Amino acid sequence: MQKKQFFKFTQQADISEWCIVDDVVMGGRSTGEFVLNNVGNGVFQGTVSLENNGGFSMVRRRFDQQEIVAYSKFVLRIKGDGKPYQFRVKTSPSDSYSYIGKLNTSGEWETIEIPFSTMYAAFRGRTLDIPNFPGAEMREIAFLIGNKKAEGFKLLIDFIALL
Repeated sequence: MQKKQFFKFTQQADISEWCIVDDVVMGGRSTGEFVLNNVGNGVFQGTVSLENNGGFSMVRRRFDQQEIVAYSKFVLRIKGDGKPYQFRVKTSPSDSYSYIGKLNTSGEWETIEIPFSTMYAAFRGRTLDIPNFPGAEMREIAFLIGNKKAEGFKLLIDFIALL
């Protein structure tokens, strides 16, 4: 099967459609930002605060419907800070839930494969009793940190692909 590059970060990449969503939407005080570094990696960084029942930061990108039935997994090249993150997918922007793949980062550059079949549905931290990600289509992808800890974070992203 052929790998399909979904998003490759470069110094010329247009990241204007990537949007930060922090817990401030519910009164929290976390702050995240998404920028390109000097070599062109996407950098999702900031601080998670537990004040006012907060505790998460997310960067997401919505797009027109993408048919992905020919693929079975996501392939991510990332460099985390040793903290766990989530890679999230929505099949529709109107869905209240996301399908989640867990990312345990090592502090080094690594290529992580997330099979669609392992991505479970969750809403506000609660796993839902519905089938895992069907892998037919997607309309949104996101990276989220929410480890129930007040902490700084930094996740570098080289590419997101389908395999």
